[in-house]
Amino acid sequence: MRSVSIIGIGSTKFGKLTGRTIKDLAVEASVQAIADAKVPREKIGCLFFGNFLSGVFTGQEVLAPLLANELGLRSAECAKVEGACASSAIGVRLAYQLIAAGYHDMALIAGAEKMSEASSDTATTAISAGTDITTEGACGMTFPSFWALVMQRHMYEYGTTRKQVAMVAVKNRANGVSNDRAQFRKPVSLEEVISARPISDPVLKFDCCPVTDGAVTLVLCATELAGEFSDCPIEIIGSANALGPVRACDFTDLTTFPGTVEAARKAYSMAGIGPGDIDVVELHDCFTMAEIVDSEDLGFFPKGMGGKALEDGVSLKDGRIPINPSGGLLSKGHPTGATGCGQIYEIVRQLRGIHPNQVKNARTGLTHNAGGTGTVTTVHILRRLD
Repeated sequence: MRSVSIIGIGSTKFGKLTGRTIKDLAVEASVQAIADAKVPREKIGCLFFGNFLSGVFTGQEVLAPLLANELGLRSAECAKVEGACASSAIGVRLAYQLIAAGYHDMALIAGAEKMSEASSDTATTAISAGTDITTEGACGMTFPSFWALVMQRHMYEYGTTRKQVAMVAVKNRANGVSNDRAQFRKPVSLEEVISARPISDPVLKFDCCPVTDGAVTLVLCATELAGEFSDCPIEIIGSANALGPVRACDFTDLTTFPGTVEAARKAYSMAGIGPGDIDVVELHDCFTMAEIVDSEDLGFFPKGMGGKALEDGVSLKDGRIPINPSGGLLSKGHPTGATGCGQIYEIVRQLRGIHPNQVKNARTGLTHNAGGTGTVTTVHILRRLD
């Protein structure tokens, strides 16, 4: 099996990009990534397009061949990948496997979503397709109400406080101020978060990430060839995907997500390192409580201590293990199909040393992207080569 590296990245801004089509966004990000990789387009052997809901929101499907034709990649194999919020991260995983196995030397992975022009009712119904609609859907459970259950249970089991949960939003909004790709670039105070309008008790407005438009593209290459194109290739040293429960009733413990635990275990084992070797993290903070639970399941803190670690400053951008220095989904926004690639984009910028919220001496980074109720989870571990 060959080593695989990232040699090109591109991203649109995230936000309400009125008047733009999903094709426009994907092309913009892809042109940036190909230029960044400095590769002739004919060398790209395959293209994966991560997307969750374009058919519902925009009426546009056949996204992968549509993008391939727009980019002139007429000899590339192409396919759309869907895994709810983890769609484009799964695309990275598939491209990694094909290059590692020698089927292709180079791949382009795009992720995009156009969500902001849908009504609230349409968006809520569509996004809820990431659950089992015969159970959760039948009883009216949405993602905010699912995470309300998780938050209540974590508070009950471990004494996590409302203040600690709110501090996730404060931290990530502060980080987003400096990120030129973020949807929200205005800080919020602890008081604003705690006094915000309720969504699903105890989940409040600032506990939720926003629906967002955006696109991100990555170019992957066999590491043995990467030096021909990039001055700073970023090697993928760990790549894993794992299955988790689909329904809330399938969890044996609502404070831990088996898919995250298993994907992290596989990725750490493949990389030959542990949580203590990671310099910077971008994880799936779709809700404030998710960051706390994810940070524990990824092994950065003991179970029940994620909130206390944040309160102690451990996960701040200048802390021992910086989490979501990009601002995360809470600040950047969550264009579902683009989020997995978007997290990797942020870590690549960190490892290149060019991030607006640069973590000092960052050489190894981790991304965690979960789809549905943790139903499918992908973890990647990246390392600067030089």
